[in-house]
Amino acid sequence: MIPPGKYRHYKGKEYEVIGLALHSETLEEMVVYKPLYAIPDIPAGTLWVRPLNMFLDRVKTGDNEILRFQFMG
Repeated sequence: MIPPGKYRHYKGKEYEVIGLALHSETLEEMVVYKPLYAIPDIPAGTLWVRPLNMFLDRVKTGDNEILRFQFMG
């Protein structure tokens, strides 16, 4: 389980996590979130989903491994 709130993607943009959902066929946990910035051709407030394991994953940047999304509060 992850707390709802603001997160920063490792590339710098910010998102708001709304909560978790289950995939209707696989029951995979999905994070429901929205970007806190404008995306061309996408209506403001559009919700996105990403598998929980991918959201919590670490990514390699150069010689470092960091969280894909960092909780900000």
